[in-house]
Amino acid sequence: MNKKQKKVLKRILISGFLFFLFLILEKIGIFDKLPMVVKGVLFAIPYVIIGYDVIWRALRNIRNGNVFDEHFLMMVATFAAFFVGEFSEACAVMLFYQVGELFQSYAVGKSRASIAEMMSIAPEYANLEKEYGSFEKVDPEDVAVGSTIVVRPGERIPLDGIVLEGESFIDTAALTGESVPRKVVSGDEVISGCVNGDSILKIQTSKIYEDSTVAKILELVENASNKKSRIENFITRFARYYTPIVTIGAVVLAILPPIILGDSFTKWIYRACTFLIVSCPCALVISVPLGFFGGIGAASKKGVLVKGSNYLEIIADMDTIVFDKTGTLTKGEFKVTKINPEGGIDQNYLLEIAALGEGYSTHPIAQSINAAYKNELQRNRITEQAEVAGQGIKAIIDGKEVLIGNSKLMELNNISYRPITHIGTIVYVAEDKKYLGNIVISDVIKEGASEAIKNIKKVGVSKTVMLTGDRKEAAEWVSNEVGVDECHYELLPADKVEKVEKLIDSCERKLGFVGDGINDAPVLMRADVGIAMGSLGSDAAIEAADIVIMDDDISKIATVVKIGRKTLTIVRQNVIFAIGVKVLVLILGALGIANLWAAVFADVGVAVLAILNSMRALKIK
Repeated sequence: MNKKQKKVLKRILISGFLFFLFLILEKIGIFDKLPMVVKGVLFAIPYVIIGYDVIWRALRNIRNGNVFDEHFLMMVATFAAFFVGEFSEACAVMLFYQVGELFQSYAVGKSRASIAEMMSIAPEYANLEKEYGSFEKVDPEDVAVGSTIVVRPGERIPLDGIVLEGESFIDTAALTGESVPRKVVSGDEVISGCVNGDSILKIQTSKIYEDSTVAKILELVENASNKKSRIENFITRFARYYTPIVTIGAVVLAILPPIILGDSFTKWIYRACTFLIVSCPCALVISVPLGFFGGIGAASKKGVLVKGSNYLEIIADMDTIVFDKTGTLTKGEFKVTKINPEGGIDQNYLLEIAALGEGYSTHPIAQSINAAYKNELQRNRITEQAEVAGQGIKAIIDGKEVLIGNSKLMELNNISYRPITHIGTIVYVAEDKKYLGNIVISDVIKEGASEAIKNIKKVGVSKTVMLTGDRKEAAEWVSNEVGVDECHYELLPADKVEKVEKLIDSCERKLGFVGDGINDAPVLMRADVGIAMGSLGSDAAIEAADIVIMDDDISKIATVVKIGRKTLTIVRQNVIFAIGVKVLVLILGALGIANLWAAVFADVGVAVLAILNSMRALKIK
């Protein structure tokens, strides 16, 4: 509990002790000989202790023109109960109302915890390197791009950048939900918000603070509550009209029946008090947003940022999901996947010759071959090297002419080779006119991608589609491997938007799109719900998306769908339960069957039960 909650609890205990003491004295007959005014003054003591802030808020809101709220209803109902001599019940109403408010405050704090925890990722300072190796603690917002900062063990990385010196493990749990630390070495990119582990890192900043990962995440979290779901908007509008109507109804109930039927005003004012207390919309106004907030909190615990409760509602209703290929279903990292030597050539020798020939090239294919070779290149063996545009590399290695490239290079140099049709880029290698074999380089499918697609279908998403700008063979291979229902290839960004629009028209409910690249931003914005890969995704994709998966794990999509559906179920249960109980007690109160104690349950009791139910949204298996 925070300081304010502890103060309210103290008031509840003092007021509760006095109230129950006076109630016992009243029930055993000790108060029977006291004048009515003295009895009222005694019960007014615990009433004022527990209710002074409610009365103050009601008066302040009336002054500001905001009359019909729960504070006004509580003030009028309890004042009227005092007026008709129901002192103990007036005091009980205010006491239990404050108990409910305290419980609600604690529940809101609990459900906010996982999101508030994310707010602690904001770095307080950066160790900026100055001249002669000295350092100065500065505000991260004052650090320019290209500056050098030092992050000591246990400190939070303040800005995105590239490691210049050092080797360490960094804790990414606050951003991605991933508990296993990630190793970084010189040349690796690091993002702000992560905690440095066991060694000092020297980092060159690549972004200013406001463009850094941590700043964007905090902005998403802060703005999440602004985008309300349809149910929340309905409840807001409902409360706006509902409260004035029931207030007017209570006034009519207090005045007309005594005049028409000739009954006492005291009896009907008492019924009007019951009517007012029941009408308080706390259970709806608090539990509905709290349920969605719990769902957003549950998602953030899994390393998924949901930008608003409306997107949680949409993803729960999603029946079609569309994936980009590169960087979403595949890693977007080109690696050597097959080495095919021929004519008795050793596999290691084939890879070594290819690595030496590509040794001076910066092309991604060359880098993939060098990464697969792993050993240090003996560059003194290379006497010549030249790039043949659109074909490959010609080099002299150990005095022999080496050709490394595509089929055109082989054919133009009259090399007898055997063409192959593997998915990916094929690099053919020849030495002194002799064909040595080939190396296959291809994008790698993400681990668990196939299982993720299966789980997405298990949670009720009926149609999965893949869109890519890649060629047909590569696209169909990935599509078959991961198990999507449809595959569309060789698409430009505008083509992707067109395809998504057609799919939106044909799907029965809602469509989601998952992507990571800058070319995916238009499609992410066009889909009913856009889901971006946050770890490797472009800033444009993250900005355009409605949901961001911080560690690029697409298996979490099924989890978010589950969270959305459970949250909606909980919220609907609260709405039906709260309205049902209130309508029932309103009718019984108007007929004189329900008293103020029943009204307290219909208000505070229903609110507490609805809040307890909402907190279940935080716990998703």
